[in-house]
Amino acid sequence: MRVLAKPSHEPRQGAGAADDARPPPGSEELQQSLPAWYSDAKLGVFVHWGPYSVPGWAPPSADIQEIFARRGPRHYFVHNPYAEWYVNTMQIPGSPTWRHHRETWGAQLPYEGFGERFEAAAQGFDPHVWTRLFARVHARYVVFTAKHMDGYTLWPSAHPNPRRPGWGARRDLVGEVAAAARGAGLRMGLYYCGGFDTTFEQRVIRTLGDCVLAIPQTAEYAQYAEAHVRELVERYQPDVLWGDVGFPARSDVGAMLSEYHAAVPDGVANDRWAQFRLPPPGTWRQRLAAAALHHADAAWPILPRSRRRFEFPPSPHGDVRTPEYTSPAVPTEYAWELARGLGRSFGYNACEGEAETLTSAALVHLLVDVVSKNGNLLLGVGPQADGSIPPIQRERLESLGSWLDVHGEAVFGTRPWRRAEAETGDGRPVRFTCRDGSVFVTVLAPPRPGELTLPLELAPGARVEQLGEAGAIPWRDADAGAALVVSAQAATAPAHSFRITPEPRLPGRQQ
Repeated sequence: MRVLAKPSHEPRQGAGAADDARPPPGSEELQQSLPAWYSDAKLGVFVHWGPYSVPGWAPPSADIQEIFARRGPRHYFVHNPYAEWYVNTMQIPGSPTWRHHRETWGAQLPYEGFGERFEAAAQGFDPHVWTRLFARVHARYVVFTAKHMDGYTLWPSAHPNPRRPGWGARRDLVGEVAAAARGAGLRMGLYYCGGFDTTFEQRVIRTLGDCVLAIPQTAEYAQYAEAHVRELVERYQPDVLWGDVGFPARSDVGAMLSEYHAAVPDGVANDRWAQFRLPPPGTWRQRLAAAALHHADAAWPILPRSRRRFEFPPSPHGDVRTPEYTSPAVPTEYAWELARGLGRSFGYNACEGEAETLTSAALVHLLVDVVSKNGNLLLGVGPQADGSIPPIQRERLESLGSWLDVHGEAVFGTRPWRRAEAETGDGRPVRFTCRDGSVFVTVLAPPRPGELTLPLELAPGARVEQLGEAGAIPWRDADAGAALVVSAQAATAPAHSFRITPEPRLPGRQQ
């Protein structure tokens, strides 16, 4: 068994941070230490690509956490902003996706019809175009969808689907992406949805209860999913094994992940391997459990708003927590990875534009905030069916890469400091990271020439450097901390960083 990782430089929490800093339930059973490459990586790219990329459509209503907080899960499943869930949402009568499918593709076209269209569109796909871009962005790893909830496999498996013969790529897309990623110096991860597979369980998911009941629990599926995971490990040696939704209850997930870690000693498995053990189908106990699950959503409106959020149940297996579209408020002792798209969907959604996509500044600020709190950012990119990355996503990625060209030292290989955040003397937000006796201070705003006051006590003779500028910059003690003399960097930069050596002190009680 593995337990969640603590950073080599443990964050020391300020007052009021204790509740947010505690490991979530079950985390004490996860991995004790993570490989250095993952702890240092900070930025990964999450690629969702498959038959759902052909329709490439979902209502861009809001992100998942906002919908859960304001409207609840029943509304979410009808107005699901995840285009990769098209196979489910198109089957909910009256949903926006149901209407779109009938108007665009016709009521008679089943989801399976997108399989051949996807394979035809992907014929000219060159994975090196992706990996050159991801390397340019300074991502350290890629996680690629080997199989999503639609059951379509993106590699020619030796364990073909017994329920839908031929439902998978004949071309080894997984292998090609893995080779291109490693050739570009990136670590390679694989996503496998073991919890849902609509070719084995056709239940349409409308409620949280349906999510549990839709996990195929037959011996046939358990053997099929386990064989796939073992095949992916043996064939591609993924540096990250990213399960989703859960796994069949009759599987021995602990043994399966132990085999993975034996085969890939510096590999990382995420935490989404929960197993739900329900009474046998057809029994009164099963019917009672199903009824209770179906009505669990009824209590949603009376829950405190702080509890009305989308969370995966804890699993006793895996190495790192993977919250979705949400982050801890303060630094944590356990490792975590924020999974979210550049927009509100992971898969390609033609409806998403400027309003739904993170701005360049918001993307930089998000990465810096996540890293300051002991997290990695796994940033979702949704290629179109032909493999091309939408221009708005490419532009955002390139802008992040340009910022990291100058300020990456404040991100990569760092650890959380004594506190994660503060404000400058004039009220601009600040995030802190540290490495090798230095503290990095990133101001989440464009630079302003002149004095910048930070709530820090610097040691006599401390060296302060502004990243992107040569040499040390002047500073002086001030009533509110330390006043730095900032140079006239490009005023369009969304954030700017400083390195302070040796480690400064926090004023007064904050120390």
